Amino acid sequence: MSHAASPRIRFTPDDAPWLAVGLYGALALVIGLPLAMIVLWSFSDGWFPPALIPTDFTLDHWRQIVEDRGLAEAAIRSVGIAFTVTLLSGIIALPTAWAMARFPFRMKRAVELFILAPLIVPGLVVAVGVGQLFLMLKLAYTVPGVILVQLIGTLPLMIRLLSASLGTIPEDLLLAARSLGASPLRSMLAVVLPLSVPTLVAGGLITFVESFQEFDMSFIVGAPLVETLPIRLFFYLDGSGIRFTSAAVVSLILLAPVLVIFVIAGRIMRDDVMASGMGKL
Repeated sequence: MSHAASPRIRFTPDDAPWLAVGLYGALALVIGLPLAMIVLWSFSDGWFPPALIPTDFTLDHWRQIVEDRGLAEAAIRSVGIAFTVTLLSGIIALPTAWAMARFPFRMKRAVELFILAPLIVPGLVVAVGVGQLFLMLKLAYTVPGVILVQLIGTLPLMIRLLSASLGTIPEDLLLAARSLGASPLRSMLAVVLPLSVPTLVAGGLITFVESFQEFDMSFIVGAPLVETLPIRLFFYLDGSGIRFTSAAVVSLILLAPVLVIFVIAGRIMRDDVMASGMGKL
């Protein structure tokens, strides 16, 4: 006996206020509250139970961090590494994703699973696995070694996003370009590359943020000679004494570029472009 499907609950304009309260309440609880605590810790000069807010405030923690030359060097190094990883991810992922999306071959599913494997395996395991190899190749404790190990973690997502997007490009556009005398390379540059820009931008933003905030693999392969901003944050949380105030300042510094990137992306990219760029995961 077949049962009739239950009708969907439709929201009315009267439900909008309650939905807004629930949504913004959840955002405030999940994001706003932890962020507010980090801000309070960064300015606190004494915060002990049962006080709900710090009893005294100071700028000494910010002054100490800002005057730390090692922090500025780590921040510049993190930006440079993230930019390089993003650029290399796009260059390597585009032809790979095109082959995965347009050319059928045997054991294609197995290759896709192999590409996605670094997303499944924890980054710490990946770093330990390649650490010995990097030592043999003299890439350990070097900036190129950190870039390569971060590429292992960022390439799978970039390839998956691009392959999902490139698979939606109509074949007629490519045939039309070829019929007009365009070579395969010219067809790629004139047709495929412009259509893949939204996905490249979306994937590039995700890759940049992932690289900028990556810790596990960078720590195993690069520390202590190659110090990025997340590694610097870890040193403020050493076992001899956790300095929450200093760690809170570094956390806000680490968060600032990420917020700037997504604000810029929200202004220059429409919602439908971002959705197209995310592909069919």
